[in-house]
Amino acid sequence: MNRPSFQIPALALIAFASVAFAQAPPVPANRFPTSEDLRHIRAFNAPQLSPDGKGVLYSVTESTADGAATHLWLAPIDGGPARQLTRSPEADKHGERIGVWASDGSAIFFLAHRAEQVQLFRLPMTGGEAMPYDLKVLPPVDDSKEKDAIPPAAKADSKTDSKTDAQPDPLPISVTGFAISPDGHWLAIVAHDPETSGEKKAKEAKADAEWVNHEHHGQRLYLAALKPDGQIDGALKPVGLAPDVQAVSWSPASDRLIAVVQPPNNLSDLGPADQGWLVALDAIDRAVQLTGLPPTIRDGFAWRADGSALFFAAQTPEDAPPGVEELYALDLAQPTAKPVRLMAGFLGGLGFGEPIYLPNGSVLASITKGTRFGLAQLDPSGKTPLIELPTAAPLVTNLSTNRKQSGFVWLAQASDQPETLCFAPSFNAPCKTLATPALAPEHLSPAKSQLIHWQSDGLTIEGLLYLPPDAATQKVPLIVDVHGGPLGAWDDRYDPWAAFLLGHGWAVLRPNPRGSSSYGAKFAAANKNDLGGGDFRDIMAGLDEAIKAFPIDPTRLALMGYSYGGEMAGFAVGKTDRFRAIISGAPVIDQFSEYGTEDGSWYDRWYFGKPWRSFADAWRQSPLATAAKAKTPFLLLQGQADNTDPLGQSLEMYRALRQDGVPVELVTYPREDHGPLARGIFGSPVPEPWHGFDARQHIVDFLTKAFTAPETQK
Repeated sequence: MNRPSFQIPALALIAFASVAFAQAPPVPANRFPTSEDLRHIRAFNAPQLSPDGKGVLYSVTESTADGAATHLWLAPIDGGPARQLTRSPEADKHGERIGVWASDGSAIFFLAHRAEQVQLFRLPMTGGEAMPYDLKVLPPVDDSKEKDAIPPAAKADSKTDSKTDAQPDPLPISVTGFAISPDGHWLAIVAHDPETSGEKKAKEAKADAEWVNHEHHGQRLYLAALKPDGQIDGALKPVGLAPDVQAVSWSPASDRLIAVVQPPNNLSDLGPADQGWLVALDAIDRAVQLTGLPPTIRDGFAWRADGSALFFAAQTPEDAPPGVEELYALDLAQPTAKPVRLMAGFLGGLGFGEPIYLPNGSVLASITKGTRFGLAQLDPSGKTPLIELPTAAPLVTNLSTNRKQSGFVWLAQASDQPETLCFAPSFNAPCKTLATPALAPEHLSPAKSQLIHWQSDGLTIEGLLYLPPDAATQKVPLIVDVHGGPLGAWDDRYDPWAAFLLGHGWAVLRPNPRGSSSYGAKFAAANKNDLGGGDFRDIMAGLDEAIKAFPIDPTRLALMGYSYGGEMAGFAVGKTDRFRAIISGAPVIDQFSEYGTEDGSWYDRWYFGKPWRSFADAWRQSPLATAAKAKTPFLLLQGQADNTDPLGQSLEMYRALRQDGVPVELVTYPREDHGPLARGIFGSPVPEPWHGFDARQHIVDFLTKAFTAPETQK
């Protein structure tokens, strides 16, 4: 099949160039948030326009103070009040997630953990209770019946056991994902293999040794036919794909789907290994691998309207850190062909969410550019550069539409404007703000940012600066706040955590040094094999620029960061004594021990190689290498269950500084993994009610002591 040539109609360009995202009226404000206020922040996400275009389904995560459970809400397009659609029983602490409209809008599907398994529910929009589907499968795996099982499998007596050769009973599954076909006739379900009664008994007997990377259970794909009333017609049908299935996407005609499969047993630690498979409904046991899809594909697909092409995100072909992604197109008539790059040379990055194929033949996608999140129109042939679309708000995210594209919804925010839910019937219409519950306590002052630039080693670096009210009359202390990653970036969002710091009279500088995302592949790769080198110089140059251009007290400076920001804090304590205090959250301290104990090593390997083969490089890029030069008081905050940067990293730094006489404090948090602890500290809703509060208290006490001490005691 010949692919048609692509041409953007002139009228379409005019319409897209006039995109407008009106901001909501400013919120009355009279005080900065307290630590207690940060326990009462909500979040909402994943807006979806209904099939009839009359309502928007979205999720609301309750505040930490209320348990951080997620529920589904509905906002009418006509301007009426929002209403909560789902509620959880007391025993369910997680709430409802992955809400999806039925294809005809008659119901909402969602997942909830209200029994032993995570179940798929259907809530009719005409009223009534949400009911779970009774989803069962024949167990594909039963380790307790293997010939070398421990304890040995019991031998049945054929004279007394008439079921010796009988088929085992179907078992309920725990659903991890699902997708409804556009025509509403099929349901694709991703679920983990159920645990059999024999396996449960083995665990109860403490026969629970774990043979690393020899797990037999996996995450598999099943299909179910749906009746007009939404009930399942017959048993689940297993799709002939090996585990682990990560995501699925239906074709517009509902006759095929794409499944992304990641080989089990941590094979991806050896390198990217994802696969894309095409499954036809009339041959679900004979899936066809799309070898043209690269092993770095991630979920989030768009199909050409006729189903002839697929648009997807994957790693850039340029030498860049894992996670620097582009949008590609694959002609399904040539599934083994090399996919077409649609963002080559773009000095920004690809955002999140699914791209949208538009009636004019172009593709709409989320992009990042510096400290902003926006939208771009892309040419599916890759022959013309993408067109960045103007947006009024610095951050425009979660763009989606319905099948008819009868309207578009998205989330918009700015540093001085809380996140709002927006709707527009078309791109040349202004944003209409829809009803949502309040995200934060009333009358809180925002942290208004300003974008600053500076030069470092011939590079132009930028960052966000926040100044407290006191800066109008006097010089103020400054906190340099370093982002994670290193492939991360500060963006211009509404940030109660920054406002909390301003409320103490402290300015905040958030630099995006080399190695940050959102500035193109070359910039993202600029700190390869140089962690704590050029990026540290970029940060210090930004500090000098802030002191020179703004009312900053150069004698009262601090640096803090989490994850790679915590690692940079470890570099800083051994490289400079300009700071009065340094705070490190969940850092990497020793590249050797961290590489061998972290959850996955592929990301680190790109930066400096395998430590035992790149000994000098790995040690040079370990903060522990310069810890003997440390003098500055140092605070470590660490989750005990952190699988990304394990607890041992903070323990190593604590022991080194303590034994060398450097003032150091370590606070650890039970049950906390990497991301949840960070979100709790910064004020996002998390299940643990007091860990973030406690960490903020330690941070404030540590900085207050440092900033108020005489300079000779810093």
